[in-house]
Amino acid sequence: MSFKPAGLLTGIGSVPYTDPAEALSLIFSNMPEIPHWPQMPLRGPGEGFVFQFLTPLVRAGLIRIEGGRAYFDTESDRWGEGMTEFYAAYLAAAEGDPEALEAFSLPEEAAAGFYAFSDHIREKGPGDAVYFKGHLAGPLTVGFNLKDAGGRLAYYQDQLRDLLVKTLALHGRWQAVKLAALGRPAIIFVDEPGISVYGKSSYITVTREMIKKDLNEIFGQIHAAGALAGVHSCDAIDWSILYQCDLEIVNLDAYNFGDSLIPFSAGLKEFILRGGILAQGIVPTSGEAFAETAESLIGRLEGIWDQLRSRGVPGRRLIEQTMITPACGTGLLDPGLAARIYRLAREVSGAVRESIGA
Repeated sequence: MSFKPAGLLTGIGSVPYTDPAEALSLIFSNMPEIPHWPQMPLRGPGEGFVFQFLTPLVRAGLIRIEGGRAYFDTESDRWGEGMTEFYAAYLAAAEGDPEALEAFSLPEEAAAGFYAFSDHIREKGPGDAVYFKGHLAGPLTVGFNLKDAGGRLAYYQDQLRDLLVKTLALHGRWQAVKLAALGRPAIIFVDEPGISVYGKSSYITVTREMIKKDLNEIFGQIHAAGALAGVHSCDAIDWSILYQCDLEIVNLDAYNFGDSLIPFSAGLKEFILRGGILAQGIVPTSGEAFAETAESLIGRLEGIWDQLRSRGVPGRRLIEQTMITPACGTGLLDPGLAARIYRLAREVSGAVRESIGA
C-alpha cells in the first residue's frame, strides 16, 4: 500500500443532524479530501445498525423486530428455510454477482445520509477528494447487542456470529463498490468498540483468534472491491490484535487513550514499516473541545509521537502515515459542538500537513 495521508482528515461517521444538507455542509467544508457519508441517529431508530447493516437477515426472517426489540428468531418454523435463502444470496454476492450484492445494500429509508452524499457527488463531482469514506458496525459490537429468542448473546453462538460476519462483510463490499463508482476509491472503517472486551474476565471465551478471523473476513470483502479497510475503536485496547490483521488503517481516540499505544510500540513499528496508517482521533468529542486549540492538540500529538519514537517507531514515517480524525462520532452532540470539533480537526490536520511539507 502506497497511500501516505500525511495528516489528511476524515470523520468517524455520525453527525447530529436530521437534514442531510446540513450534514454534508459540515463534512465537505472541513473534510474535502476524505469526506464521509453522514450517519444521522437523530432521525430515529431506523438509522441504527439493525436497519442499516443487517437488513438481509431481517428479510430472510432470521432477525425478527418486535416491540422495538430485534433478536434472532431461532425458534421460528422457517429458520432453516431462511438460512438457505441467506447463504444462497451470500454465495452469489461473494462470487461477484452485482445483483446479488444489492441484497446487502443500505436501505434508502435507513440511510438518508448515504444517498444524499452520493447525489451530492454525482451533481457536483468529487472535487478535492482523494478517497470517499464509508463505515459499518463491527461484529463484536453487533454480536453483543443482539440475542437469540432465548436471550443468549449472538456473538457466543458460532452460527449466529457467522451470519453477522458474512452480512457485515458483504455490506462493506457493497459500500466500497458504490463509493468507488462515484469516482474515487473507498476507505471503509469497521466501527468496533467491542474489541475492548478482549482480556476481561467476564469475556474470557472471546479469543484473539476469533476477533482476527471475523475482522479479516470483513476486510477480505472490502479489499475485493478495491478499497482500503480500517477499524475505529474508541477505548484502550490491545492494539496488537489490529496490527496483526489484514487492514490498512487503525483509528483510535488518541485524545483520551493515546497512551494506550505505548505498550504495543513494537507492533506499531512493524505496522508502520509495512505501510500501515495510524488515524489519530486527537480532537475530543465532548465539551472539552471548547477548551482546546489546534496548538494544544498538536502538543498532545507530539507528546504521543515522542514516546513512540523513543520506543523505536520511525518518527518521519509515523507522521507521513498519520490521519487525523475526531475522537469518535458526533451524532448525539449539540450541533454547535460538532461544528467546533470538525473545525478543530481541520486546523490540526492543516498544521500536521504543514509540518512535513505536504
